Amino acid sequence: MRNQRGKARLKTILAILVSILGATSAVKAGALAGSVLYPLIMPSGFSNIYEPGGPQIVAIGQVVGTVSGSSAPGGHAMLWSGPAGNAVDLNPTNLAITKSGADGTNGTQQVGFGNGPATGNNTYAMLWNGTAGSAVDLNPTNLGVMTNTVAFSTDGVQQVGEGTGPGTGSSFHALLWNGTAASAVDLNPTSLGITYSQALAISGGQQVGGGYGGSTGGNNHALLWFGTAASAVDLQPTNLSYMTGSNAFGTNGIQQVGDGEGASFFAHALLWSGTADSAVDLNPTNLTYITDSIALGTSGTQQVGWGEGSGTGGNSHALLWSDTAASAVDLQTLLPSAGNWKDSTAYIIDASGDVFGTADGTYNHYTGSFAVEWSPVVGVPEPASLCILAVGATGLLRRPQKMGEPQKTQ
Repeated sequence: MRNQRGKARLKTILAILVSILGATSAVKAGALAGSVLYPLIMPSGFSNIYEPGGPQIVAIGQVVGTVSGSSAPGGHAMLWSGPAGNAVDLNPTNLAITKSGADGTNGTQQVGFGNGPATGNNTYAMLWNGTAGSAVDLNPTNLGVMTNTVAFSTDGVQQVGEGTGPGTGSSFHALLWNGTAASAVDLNPTSLGITYSQALAISGGQQVGGGYGGSTGGNNHALLWFGTAASAVDLQPTNLSYMTGSNAFGTNGIQQVGDGEGASFFAHALLWSGTADSAVDLNPTNLTYITDSIALGTSGTQQVGWGEGSGTGGNSHALLWSDTAASAVDLQTLLPSAGNWKDSTAYIIDASGDVFGTADGTYNHYTGSFAVEWSPVVGVPEPASLCILAVGATGLLRRPQKMGEPQKTQ
């Protein structure tokens, strides 16, 4: 009888522990705090930031964009990096380029475009490694004549974008590079009836973007590649009949994210797992003031982007999802309360759950754009402590396994 009571007591305690540990894990996984990394202060002679052309303008500690002013009437690519937010004018000093813009960064490389005598005054894709003198002209030398190209995204090794010219029949084709002009790969699908395409993001051996042609009825379809034109997968949702068009903006090599259009809405954030019939409509069902949304990045378990609606005054609010529409979190509400925030966008989320983006508003007496980060909240009591206390009180477990709290990595 005593033994039976002991076993029953042990089961009860274990059940309580499981409940506590589960609740603790849920809090740790779901709780985020927003912080300001630095303001995007303009260097002397620059006054305006152009709306970026790509979906990957923010990475770990870096922001890129295109700025103009008296020092650059036609625009210069600009890089801001932490911790102080120092601005670097990326307009090439090693090439005869007079105008440039930056559309993407992975935190070490930057990509975009340049225009000037070196390009015959056409727009050519550009790659940088943090300085104006590191610029590389990516305009393909191995694909026939390309008159206009641009790079939108990089994973630090490869770059993706689009190009057009006689070599593409004057249609824009998705392009992939390995750091040089001679390494260009034409990704335009060879078997999907698509004549126009663009690659917008790259990670984990995958490239994503969109395209259209005779097979799409003129609607844009999200596309996924694995390094070749023949590998293209049409991601247009087959399980969401109300979606008339789609585009993919991000991938981590397993999941893909983007948006879809419908007759009754502008855009709904979408999530895929490699196939058209795996599409998940992420447009928030728990944030009723959000009516339109776009997903820009994924860690494989969580997705980030932005949403807007009547409740946001038509401004974008950074959003976080955990694979479902009902899991949406309005990240703008988690930014420092000392700021007056107008809008925000979340661009990427890393494997540790850190989210990076930008926000516009007033903070610390500065009004403008800021680089921001949302990080998992630390300081929740460790499961190990709870386990040891419970075991010590009961004396029923001889060798409790200590559960250490994982360390946050950047």
